[in-house]
Amino acid sequence: MTALDEFLAGERPDDVAIYLSDDAVTDPDRLVTVGERVPDGVVIVVDGDRGRAAFQSATGVGAMEFAGAAMGRDGEIDRTLTDGRCPDAADDESDHAVRFLLAFAEERDESVGGIYADGDVIHAYAACGCGTAYSEKWVVE
Repeated sequence: MTALDEFLAGERPDDVAIYLSDDAVTDPDRLVTVGERVPDGVVIVVDGDRGRAAFQSATGVGAMEFAGAAMGRDGEIDRTLTDGRCPDAADDESDHAVRFLLAFAEERDESVGGIYADGDVIHAYAACGCGTAYSEKWVVE
């Protein structure tokens, strides 16, 4: 099982997952030493503090600042954390590929209610090639 598989299963609640498309960084192959190569990019799963610093270093945007901006817009994010559907996309997808993505897992918390009572929750925030930031959250299956 890869680090990404463990993250998606809710087994790494102290970590963050970062997807960087090949277009978002100058040398994506350099990142393979710390991440997993996926079609069109690299996914890195690391502890939260290092991950937030790595995210800012790679994207030039603070992780919490980005999450806050993306939280205001609902979109669809692929459960592999490598793709999504921008809420501004129409039939022409040419400018709507995910450039980068940040995700974290939150452990089940029945006291909070809602989906948090149903299980561990993945929070994912994506930046589209068109400039739109959007988010989605779901219960780990």
